[in-house]
Amino acid sequence: MKRTIRVGIVQQACTNDLKLNLEKLHRNIASVAQAGAQLVVLQELHNTPYFCQTEDTNLFDLAEPIPGPSTGFYSEIAAAYHIVLVTSLFERRAAGLYHNTAVVFDTDGSIAGKYRKMHIPDDPAYYEKFYFTPGDLGFEPIQTSIGKLGVQVCWDQWYPEAARLMALQGAELLIYPTAIGYADSDTPDEQERQREAWTTVQRGHAVANGVPVITANRVGFEPDPSGQTKGISFWGSSMAVGPQGEMLWRAGRDEEESAVIDVDMSRCEQVRRWWPFLRDRRIDKYGDILKRFID
Repeated sequence: MKRTIRVGIVQQACTNDLKLNLEKLHRNIASVAQAGAQLVVLQELHNTPYFCQTEDTNLFDLAEPIPGPSTGFYSEIAAAYHIVLVTSLFERRAAGLYHNTAVVFDTDGSIAGKYRKMHIPDDPAYYEKFYFTPGDLGFEPIQTSIGKLGVQVCWDQWYPEAARLMALQGAELLIYPTAIGYADSDTPDEQERQREAWTTVQRGHAVANGVPVITANRVGFEPDPSGQTKGISFWGSSMAVGPQGEMLWRAGRDEEESAVIDVDMSRCEQVRRWWPFLRDRRIDKYGDILKRFID
């Protein structure tokens, strides 16, 4: 029997006006929900600009508890439109302890589960280790009324081990709220290589695990408040990928976009029958994967 999930993806730019960002998010969520989306995915840290371009202790004031004001806001939206909603928030767990946390709401507005970002980058203009403690909830899929979701966040999307662990626990979709872009100092050729590498690795997760991948990225230029770099041009290119890595939909790199994509979940089992990668795994020979490096 064919089973389809209608997935809404929201790709938008952010400003320093929190109220304006939330109003636009609400409009965009409403738009895809009214177009029939059952599952709506937002980008990483969507309430604000990407604040990790600089290290500033005052920016910890952006964090909030879970549950808190933002979870209340998105809970009401999920319930009003009867959707499963994937959000990405700056969590204040305790004084001095903060996480980059995805929160998933079910169709009744309840919190179905959360995921704390596990892989934390520390690169020029991406100083996330200053702000975020690595996650401690593991790679655990979140059960919702429309299926089991393997939600991770941004930098996690480069790690095949993490995607595999989600799939091995029954995740039916891999979902990545994201904030990634070009350094304006890079050449156009280098910028395109980076964007295509990012696209390719996620398509590989879909193929290797026989599951669809959904990614929502932000878009637009955000300056570096410190002036030490030329800022980030977020490259958009949000996407929905099928279980053979086929591109079901891909947003542009420069414009705000929202879309609803029909994802045929019934194909996943057929693909796994054709390509039984899980059957043929040599689980007795992978012990060294737990080492940092084999030398």
